[in-house]
Amino acid sequence: MQYLIDLKYCYRLLNHGPTVLISSAHNGNQNIMAAAWVTPLDFDPPKVTVVIDKNTYTRELIEASGTFAINVPCIAQIEVVQKVGTNSGRDLQGTDKFAEYGLDAFTSTHITAPLLQGCVAWLECKIIPEPHIQNTYDLFVAEVVAAYADERVFSDGRWHFEGYPDLRTIHHVAGGHFFATGESHEAGHEA
Repeated sequence: MQYLIDLKYCYRLLNHGPTVLISSAHNGNQNIMAAAWVTPLDFDPPKVTVVIDKNTYTRELIEASGTFAINVPCIAQIEVVQKVGTNSGRDLQGTDKFAEYGLDAFTSTHITAPLLQGCVAWLECKIIPEPHIQNTYDLFVAEVVAAYADERVFSDGRWHFEGYPDLRTIHHVAGGHFFATGESHEAGHEA
């Protein structure tokens, strides 16, 4: 059975990839925000795209530094995702979201943006300047220059969450509602 969907909700049919946290830093300032529209674009060199609204403080720092980090949070971090995703770092007086919410971070290797502890994956990214698409569509293209993952749930090039339910990635589907990555299924192999 099918039914017609109001076009204002059509993105929700596709938008159940992992929600991520975008961290950025420039000139001693740092920020972190939630983002759901992040997509791999290419393999070699690896590239991603991310949509970041022109009114965000994160975007201001990204455009100034030319870099950002993608942090992939897990179920254990849903409250953190909700907090950093609903409040602007620009509104905090004399502090930033990391300090305000007691978020522990560690230093990235190739960029200035901090990486959030407790996530299950991290990607360090350098922007490939595309001013037209950045300004028109809020879409950034970036090359991934380093990537890390929690070996408990990612190894040999694939996710495996069995035995670690709190480390499953999360998927924001709107209005504070999340899904967690489900169980693993493998396609059969013919002999």
